Amino acid sequence: MYVILLTVNFSYDIIMAEMIVEPIEKYGLSKEMRPRILFSKIGIVGCGGVGQSIAITASKHGIEVIFLERSDKLINHAFEKIQKALDHEINHWGLTPGEKTAILSRITGTQLYPDLSDCELVIETIKSKQGLSSFEMRKEVFVNIEKVVKKSCIIATNSSTIAITELSSELKHKERCVSLHISTTAPGSNVVELAKGLYTSDEAYEKVIKFTKLLELIFIPVSESPGLVSVRLFVVLLNEACAMLMEGVSSMANIDLTMRASFNMPLGPFEFADKVGLDKVVRWMENLYKEFGSTRYIASPMIKKLVRANRLGRTSGIGFYEYDSAGMKIENDADAKKL
Repeated sequence: MYVILLTVNFSYDIIMAEMIVEPIEKYGLSKEMRPRILFSKIGIVGCGGVGQSIAITASKHGIEVIFLERSDKLINHAFEKIQKALDHEINHWGLTPGEKTAILSRITGTQLYPDLSDCELVIETIKSKQGLSSFEMRKEVFVNIEKVVKKSCIIATNSSTIAITELSSELKHKERCVSLHISTTAPGSNVVELAKGLYTSDEAYEKVIKFTKLLELIFIPVSESPGLVSVRLFVVLLNEACAMLMEGVSSMANIDLTMRASFNMPLGPFEFADKVGLDKVVRWMENLYKEFGSTRYIASPMIKKLVRANRLGRTSGIGFYEYDSAGMKIENDADAKKL
């Protein structure tokens, strides 16, 4: 870009103008002097439900987002889900079509790790598969991220049951790794559990706190512990709910109703498990049992039975409850008898 300067020379009756063209950059701040905006761009590896929610929230707050998926099909699927979520907000007067366009303009999909190179923060949110080690998959993702990002880039995991110290153990710069568990399952949830690893620096930790505040999330500091607060409490609650159901203490629907009405929970334990995905719940519990060795973390036979039958919850159309194509629960008084 250039700036045009006009110099005028007066000589007797003749006015002469000389045009001088100079680069405009020389009149601005140097690259070193220009203020740097913290978290102007973040990366997300894995754009399932959690990744989609983080992408939408970040983009709403003016942050550029680039997410990485394994194929064009998964990238397109993520965009379809994101657009559907935004359309839902529009239909409920929570968003305007113009705001939707602006949000989408700040979100990009890619299959290439090098496209994450200029991110200030990269969050791993991959969905592990049955039969594969969640830990090894996430560890490989961390190594791939470090290969392409700058030393100042913070690398985080959204996993709640894997310790960040162990996950970052093979990285050259372990000090920039944190556990950043953003709860996106319960409606309206705006809580983030943040844990430092053994090597996490105070600088990286403080930066991530600023990031959570930028997204207007409730920041909960926790000590590094598999399951953090939310997952450790929930899986025990779900196991107890299953035990009461098998004992015939009450029906599945009434157990959920009791927790919603008595404790103001948006979803009962069975409803919440269906939304999370029962296969994911089982992996949570396996990780916790491996870490603590406590029988309270062993998944109820009822949960295992449903997973073996591929009744995984909303994603499969049936779990503890049945769901329609839009993911809405189908009311059925005989639900408990089908388990």
